Amino acid sequence: MEADILIVGGGINGVGIARDAAGRGLAVVLVEQADLGSATSSASSKLVHGGLRYLEQLELRLVAESLHEREVLLRAAPHIVRPMRFVMPSDRALRPAWVIRSGLYLYDWLARRDTLEASSSVDLARPPYRDSLQPRYRRGYAYSDCWVDDARLVIANARAAADLGAQVLTGTRCVEAKRHGPRWRARLSGHAGDIEVRARALVNATGPWVERFITGAIGEPTAARVKLVQGSHIVVPRLYEGDHAFILQNDDRRVVFVYGYEGDTLIGTTDVARGDEPGACAVSAAEVEYLCRAANRYFARQSRPADVKWSYCGVRALVDDGSSNPSKVTRDYLLQIDGGAQRPPLLSVFGGKITTYRKLAERALEKLRPALAHMQAPWTAAAVLPGGDVPSRDPESYARSLCQRYRALPERLVRALVQRHGTRAPDILDAAYDTSDLGEHFGADLYAREVDYFITHEWARDVEDILWRRTKAGLHITANGQARLAHYLHGRLHDAAMR
Repeated sequence: MEADILIVGGGINGVGIARDAAGRGLAVVLVEQADLGSATSSASSKLVHGGLRYLEQLELRLVAESLHEREVLLRAAPHIVRPMRFVMPSDRALRPAWVIRSGLYLYDWLARRDTLEASSSVDLARPPYRDSLQPRYRRGYAYSDCWVDDARLVIANARAAADLGAQVLTGTRCVEAKRHGPRWRARLSGHAGDIEVRARALVNATGPWVERFITGAIGEPTAARVKLVQGSHIVVPRLYEGDHAFILQNDDRRVVFVYGYEGDTLIGTTDVARGDEPGACAVSAAEVEYLCRAANRYFARQSRPADVKWSYCGVRALVDDGSSNPSKVTRDYLLQIDGGAQRPPLLSVFGGKITTYRKLAERALEKLRPALAHMQAPWTAAAVLPGGDVPSRDPESYARSLCQRYRALPERLVRALVQRHGTRAPDILDAAYDTSDLGEHFGADLYAREVDYFITHEWARDVEDILWRRTKAGLHITANGQARLAHYLHGRLHDAAMR
C-alpha cells in the first residue's frame, strides 16, 4: 500500500492531522490499535476552553490559541460543541477578587469573541444559584467556554478524513516502521491480516505511547519526554438545576469543573502523576474522595463516594517540562521532527489538548511540507465537520424541524440523533414512519438502524465502542439491552465478514 503520509494513532490529534492532510490532496493512511478515541481522547473533561487557570502559569500563547480555536470549533460542529456559562464562586482565602477580575478581563481580551458572552460578576444569593450553593458564598464571577462530546469529535474528524479519501484502519497495530531510502516501510497487523505501507512521511500521534513507539516500533532514541498524568472524573446524582457549569477553586490551588451530564452531575478532574505505563487506568478511592471533598466545599447537597454512579479516567501525555507538580506541567504541545533531505521525516506529537487539535494539525503538516511539496494550502479554519452544516448554526431549531418532519417518532429520539449526528441524522432515519422501521430497540434511544450506521460509517466493532464512545447509552441501558446489543452486533459483524 502506497501513501504520502502514514499516521499512527487514532486519537484527536491523529484524526485531526488525517482530515487536514486528506483535504490537502495527500494520500493518507491512519492506523489505530484499538478504537478511535478509545484512550485519552474520550476520557477528557469534555470542554473546549481557553484554559483560564493557564493564565496563572503565564501560558499566554496557549490560552490565546485555545480561545481562537474555541470559536472555530463552535462554527465547525455546533451539534457537538455548545456554549456553556461557567460560574466561579469567590473565595478570598484562595484568590483575591482583583486577581479573578483581572484574569477574566485578560481572558476576554485574548478571546476576541465572535459569539460568546463576556465575563461578569454574579450574585450567588439569588436564583438560580442560591439553593444549590452553601450560604457563605455570596459573590462570584461568570464567563463563557464550551462543552464538547469528545468521542464524537474524534469520530467526526475521522469521518471527514475518510470522506476525503483517507484510509482509516482500526484494530490495527503498527508493528514496525523503518526507513528505506526516501520512504518509510511499515508493517501493520490487524483484522485484515498483515499489511505493508510505504509512505513519504510518518506521524507518531500515539499519545501516551509516543516514546514507546519511537524506541519500540521504530527502534530509535528520542530526547523528548512525556510526563504521564492521570485525570479522573466522577458522576453523582444531580447537585443543582440549570445549564450553567461551576469552576471551583480548591484549597490545593487547583480548580475542579462541575456541570450537568446525562441527567446527573460530572465532577473532575484530578492530576495524578503516573509511572511510565501508558495503558489502562482505574479511578482510585483517593481520587473519588478528593473530588467529593472539592465539591462539598461549595454545594449544599453533599456527595459521598457511595453516591458515585459512574467514573472514568484517562492518561494524559504531557510534555515533560521538569515540573514536579502534575498540575503545573504545561498543557502546550511539542512537535518533534526527525529527518531531512535524505531521510523520510518522522513527526512525533508530544502533549496537546482537544481544544487545539486543529491548529496542531496545521502546524504538523507545515513541518512536513519539505517532504510533501505537492501538499495544498491549509483549509480547515473555515470548514465544517460532518453533520456540522446546521442552518444558522442553531441545532435547537434544526432539531425542532426534524421533529416536525418525523412526527411519529419520539421527540427525545430525534433530538438525540441530532446531538450525535447533526445534519446526518436523516441518513439514519431515512424514510422511517415510526420506531418499527428502525429495527430492534436496545433501550436508551438506541435502535438497530443507528447501530448499523455505527458499523458501516463509524468503525464500531464492539459493544463498548457503541455504548461509551459513539453514544453514552451505557449510562442508561439495562443489562438485558446490553446483552441483546452484543448478540446483534456479533451477527452483523459475522455477516459482514462472510461477504
